[in-house]
Amino acid sequence: MRTADGMGGGTDRNTGGGGRPTSRDVARLAGVSHTAVSFVFNGRAEGNLSPATQERIRQAAAQLGYRPDPVARGLRRRRTAVIGLVTDEIASSPFAGRLLRGAMETAWDSDHLVLTIDSGGDPAKEDAAVAELLDRRVDGIIYAAMSLRRVRVPEGLHRTHSVLANCLPEDDSLPSVVPAERAGGRTAARLLLEAGHQRIALVGGQDDIASVERLRGFRDALRAEGITVPKEWVVRTGGEITSGYEGATRLLEGTEPHRRPTGIFCYNDRVAAGVLHAATRLGIAVPGDLSVVGYDDQEHMAAYLTPALTTVALPHREMGETAARLMLDAIDTGRTPPATVRRLACPVVSRASVGPAPTR
Repeated sequence: MRTADGMGGGTDRNTGGGGRPTSRDVARLAGVSHTAVSFVFNGRAEGNLSPATQERIRQAAAQLGYRPDPVARGLRRRRTAVIGLVTDEIASSPFAGRLLRGAMETAWDSDHLVLTIDSGGDPAKEDAAVAELLDRRVDGIIYAAMSLRRVRVPEGLHRTHSVLANCLPEDDSLPSVVPAERAGGRTAARLLLEAGHQRIALVGGQDDIASVERLRGFRDALRAEGITVPKEWVVRTGGEITSGYEGATRLLEGTEPHRRPTGIFCYNDRVAAGVLHAATRLGIAVPGDLSVVGYDDQEHMAAYLTPALTTVALPHREMGETAARLMLDAIDTGRTPPATVRRLACPVVSRASVGPAPTR
């Protein structure tokens, strides 16, 4: 009796009509049954085919350039093999590309495409975007924000598998993937503490979630070392280059070296750029007299400042990847993951702006 991993067909290496190779072409080249090829590409090979046969099929598919037809597979499974991604500010964020690439490549590896819609932050457009995606019968929707905040869940998002990325639902009703901001603040402070700094200030930020959490982590790390941050050394000036310049000038100008901070943790890399500019104007050497830590690892910026900026990176790509994996798991199992918050580590990117604390 012929089995799925038995031999079948010839070994003709050419596709039947010279067009797109089919699974039957793969079966002929691999010398197996068409069913065996189906097992491999439908995830049913384990227990039905030997590892050697599975490998032979994959090699034949690679040689022919064969990829399963996602539309046909979707019709068989009552799926479209498309994930929707709705975001608020894709065009204006320097980090959007990383998050999107993470989501798209993870989806592609599982034979899914990502259909992206930018709402510009307009709630009515978000609701319309979700409705359009539902009409197209996407398998699920990722909603992504370009800055960490609590969001109104767009109308219709509960009608399909949904995951939030870089934001939290106001009603705590959906799973979300966000940076571990408090831990990131601790990491930034420890970079300075481990270099011997004890007079450490924080510049930038406002009252948003990221600012609050980074400050909490910053204070956690200093408190663990018995260090209290003077109130005037937490300078909330915003998130732009001018904010960093203003905050650093307030801390450093006209202050004797032994009374000013030797380390500054900045709300983001733009603020850090302003701090570096202020230090240059005041004749304060970085990192000889002052060490500076940024946050974000902003592309085309952090590595090109003078000196190159040591920073804590936001895991934008990993957020896209993780949100897509949660979505794909939900699609495969038919169960939306629980409405919990998954926090991803913010790694250190070491460059040249942190040095030992000055001895004076």
